[in-house]
Amino acid sequence: MSKVWLITGSASGLGRAIAEHVLEQGDRLVATARRPEVVAELRDKYAGRVALAALDVTDPAQAEIAVEVALREFGRLDVLVNNAGFARVGPFEQMPPADFNAQIDANFYGVVNLVRAAIPTMRQQQSGHIINISSGAGRLGAPGMAAYHAAKWAVGGFTESIAKELRGFGVHTVAVEPGSMPTRWAASAGTATPVLLPEYEPSVGRVIGILQTLAGHEIGDLAKYAKAMFNLSRADELPNHLILGSDALSAIRAAEHARDEAARAWEEVTLSTDRAGANLDFLANLPPH
Repeated sequence: MSKVWLITGSASGLGRAIAEHVLEQGDRLVATARRPEVVAELRDKYAGRVALAALDVTDPAQAEIAVEVALREFGRLDVLVNNAGFARVGPFEQMPPADFNAQIDANFYGVVNLVRAAIPTMRQQQSGHIINISSGAGRLGAPGMAAYHAAKWAVGGFTESIAKELRGFGVHTVAVEPGSMPTRWAASAGTATPVLLPEYEPSVGRVIGILQTLAGHEIGDLAKYAKAMFNLSRADELPNHLILGSDALSAIRAAEHARDEAARAWEEVTLSTDRAGANLDFLANLPPH
């Protein structure tokens, strides 16, 4: 059965790869971009199966309109892919508040805005898939990327929470946590980096160097990523989180191992704060993972 997709950031990179793949598979698409003319060739190539919508994901009104376009043109919305986002590297101390907030707005509140707009339709349909593109950055922290990592951690927690709310009426939700892929992300993340204060050279400077080395040598295959997203749209059950890419898997495992080690090292302090006679039975009533 043909499905209707809405993909944010359809103009380039992963969003464009997913858009082209789902259209090749016969599905229909609302392609979005700040300037929809940049994706107009998709509408021309796949006549009758592509609608365009101008979308700044940080604008809740535009998010509502994009969903309305799907309903007006195709009568339903089956798959929402929240892909739009960006990063800028720099020490938190040296990052202007406006730059920090812009990353949070695009990478987190952009997801929130589109999900809020899409849920009523999917609830009424009693079906749907929401694929939120987080990052391996959503499970760890790196110097120089406080805003980006904060946003991606937020996407992961947000997604896991709403997944447990929505699955009861047939809406499946996942936070996809990819590693590197051949987009302009690594190259653009290092643009407009301030001249580092000397104290930040060993930490943030090292990350900038890694990004410069990575740009053009990312390990992910965009076509394989796009195929994986398409397959998620046909799955009856989704994990709360899905890691993609061996680099993301390796980095996340290392970060989680370090957290486990820290928890063991500090367990005595952790347990020392319990009230005498405290009962943990209430934990048995928490929703399943």
